Amino acid sequence: MALRLFYAADIHGSERVFRKFLNAAPFYGASAVIFGGDITGKAIVPLVEFEPGRFQAHVSSGVQVVDDGEALRTLETHVRDQGAYPYRTTPDELAALNASPGLLKDVFTNVMRATAERWVALADERLRAAGIPALMMPGNDDEPMVKDLLAQGDWITDAEDQVVDLGGYQVISFGCSTTTPWHSPREVTESEMGAHLDGLTARLDTARPVIFNFHDPPRDSGLDLAYKMTPDMRVEMAGGQPLLAAVGSASVRAAIAREQPVLSLHGHIHESRGVAKLGRTLAINPGSAYSDGTLQGVVVSLEGEKVVGQQFVTG
Repeated sequence: MALRLFYAADIHGSERVFRKFLNAAPFYGASAVIFGGDITGKAIVPLVEFEPGRFQAHVSSGVQVVDDGEALRTLETHVRDQGAYPYRTTPDELAALNASPGLLKDVFTNVMRATAERWVALADERLRAAGIPALMMPGNDDEPMVKDLLAQGDWITDAEDQVVDLGGYQVISFGCSTTTPWHSPREVTESEMGAHLDGLTARLDTARPVIFNFHDPPRDSGLDLAYKMTPDMRVEMAGGQPLLAAVGSASVRAAIAREQPVLSLHGHIHESRGVAKLGRTLAINPGSAYSDGTLQGVVVSLEGEKVVGQQFVTG
């Protein structure tokens, strides 16, 4: 029994990175892909038509003014590639959005849903044509509806809360995280995480090798080091350097210690790209650089109960 897979997480709405993910398996010679959560973006960028055929937008490089047509489409592509959602609007509608958080949320949700539905259809088309099995799930930053949108795929598998056979390996997946300072849409307490993972691992066949696909990394593994935040949400500094703190899940670590899967795949903490050996388990977090349009992932080769090779890739 052998498997060569490509894993990535934390795309966060970047169109460019998602398209790279869909092409990764053939490019790296993998026979399957696993996505570890956080597929949708976090922001909407209004493109305001302040006069007929002229649009203005605030983007990372500053204020841009473009004409309708190719220049506008190029700007929209730039916004999508950085992980945000472009939205054509008018000055009057923008004023209404700024005055009504509920209206703004409705617009954001509609744009996010339309993009996610398009991505699911694209993933089905591309990965079916390539014959590449694909396990996907939402992460902590994805709205609950994203799980339903992923389930619309008829080639990709919404793997969360499932025991999925992948080339003879049992894969179990869970995309929620423990509590964060940002109060993201899909968070659970540490005790809730433990109870959920206990129920999921209880469904495993102990005679067959296992792969974990858990968005939250294990606590104190080196895969969970994030910037330490002050109560007012600033990065804590010491000696002019940002401080790091372990923010992973103790329950995830306990599940790894108890079950000893051959491989444990994680995301969530973008700046903690790395590998950790936890007993017999190889745990990996490939990190994320989605806002640069860069796909960070890992190619893993397995034979039986062993990982025989792993390589971080950036593209």
